[in-house]
Amino acid sequence: MPLAPEIKAFLEKQAASGAPAVWEAPLSEIRANTQGRMVTSGPVEPIMEIANRFIPGPTADLPIRIYRPTNNVNAPAIVHFHGGGFVLNYLDMYDASMARLANQSGFTIIGVHYQKAPEHPFPIPFDDSYATLLWVIAHAEELKIDPKKIGVAGDSAGAALASAVALKARDNNISLAFQALVYPCNGRDFTTDSYQNLATGYGLSTQAMKWFWDQYLQGNQHDQNPYAVPMTAESFKDLAPAILITAEFDPLRSDGENYAALLRRDGVPVTYKQFDGMIHGFFTNMAVTETAKVAIDFVADELKKMVG
Repeated sequence: MPLAPEIKAFLEKQAASGAPAVWEAPLSEIRANTQGRMVTSGPVEPIMEIANRFIPGPTADLPIRIYRPTNNVNAPAIVHFHGGGFVLNYLDMYDASMARLANQSGFTIIGVHYQKAPEHPFPIPFDDSYATLLWVIAHAEELKIDPKKIGVAGDSAGAALASAVALKARDNNISLAFQALVYPCNGRDFTTDSYQNLATGYGLSTQAMKWFWDQYLQGNQHDQNPYAVPMTAESFKDLAPAILITAEFDPLRSDGENYAALLRRDGVPVTYKQFDGMIHGFFTNMAVTETAKVAIDFVADELKKMVG
């Protein structure tokens, strides 16, 4: 189907703004420009509690934000890693989408502000993410969550981090209840169908993704490390069941399709859904499209089915 009308209008407004591409301006300016995305994320709906704290990370204390929809003991939990190409974004931008996901699912969500590239390249963001999962598991009773019903989730680069964390958890015999991956960037192959055919004109560009990967990996020495590039794992057997979301007009669509196929090949249950007419980033842009709410609610419903 064609671009949704509200998405087409959003892209036209973006193009008219004259904002530089990520590789065209100082990083401080690019990061400052992301403040505008607070408007597109929409208002934060009422939720029982949003709490902030710091936890110890491998190289620095890490800010986390806890979204608690109920006071129930032994609630299921999501450890969430936000997107932004491993370089951009922050927890405030996710308040609206996380509050809705928590309310609709009944899951407690723990989001972490991991350290960003290029100042903190791989493996630091990954190590921060994995350390957050271990901290949540160790503090399950304090957090009033069920240690047997903890999973990981993320969007874009955050979905790549979630995928990598799921791989390391499996490798260390840690059982996760699920992985929820929203338009993941799990490969560094820019010859895929969507990278080639949706390279420009749809918000996120193929050139931007090349730039983001360059900031994160800073060379090719990590290209075959599955904790850096999850698509390169030798096996996906025994990974947590997956919910995987893609957008029709997203350069990352093929990454999501291909990762779903690899998971299924190795016997991992996958619930896959492509949202037609949508672009990269739609999931958190509730002020732009009602489809964001539909997608969040879809993930919430699937999580409830998966975890029980």
